[in-house]
Amino acid sequence: MGRFLQIAGLVIGLVALVLQFAITIPASMAAGRTLLGSIVFYFSFFTVLTNSAAVMVHAALVSPAGYAWFPAFAGPRVRAGVAVAIMLVFIVYTTVLARLWQPQGLFLLCDILLHYVTPFVFVGWWLIAGADGSTRWRDISWWMIYPLAYLACTLIRAPFAGEVPYPFLDVAKNGAASVAVSALGVTALFIGLSVLAVLVDHGIGRLRAKPATRMG
Repeated sequence: MGRFLQIAGLVIGLVALVLQFAITIPASMAAGRTLLGSIVFYFSFFTVLTNSAAVMVHAALVSPAGYAWFPAFAGPRVRAGVAVAIMLVFIVYTTVLARLWQPQGLFLLCDILLHYVTPFVFVGWWLIAGADGSTRWRDISWWMIYPLAYLACTLIRAPFAGEVPYPFLDVAKNGAASVAVSALGVTALFIGLSVLAVLVDHGIGRLRAKPATRMG
């Protein structure tokens, strides 16, 4: 089952990301952005970046060739960090963002794949085959670099680009105080998910170690 979810996650993730790119770039250019600006816009979304990381984790583990390309994503602590980030994608989207727009056609398909399917496939795979009890509490501080760096880059880019990928990060419309509250809320959620991931990983590690202990 772990192998099946790994391959499914790789295929679904790649298809969703490529399809999202293929429909986003023309729509973005039609809205007035340049090709380069449209590509930057595509990669400005936490969802796209996190799903890309999930694909690289699967690719690194599914074959030697994948590992040669993405060795840094094969480690158990990176796997756990990506599991945390992609669950954040699911939770924030379903609770905050889903009601803000009504995608249609291929945009709806990508919406479902990137926000619902891939998070559950990746986390399901991680629980079955990716977690091994090797995470440490200090890993949370390393995982935090990703969302904090993303937030900083988004806020720095906003005045120059005149846009933000997510409405709750729009300082011009919502004010600095509102954005700060939203950012703190998402950060707290990320930390909570990180704590849960470490606890679950340790629990899975103990369960997998029990048969070996009995045999000894």
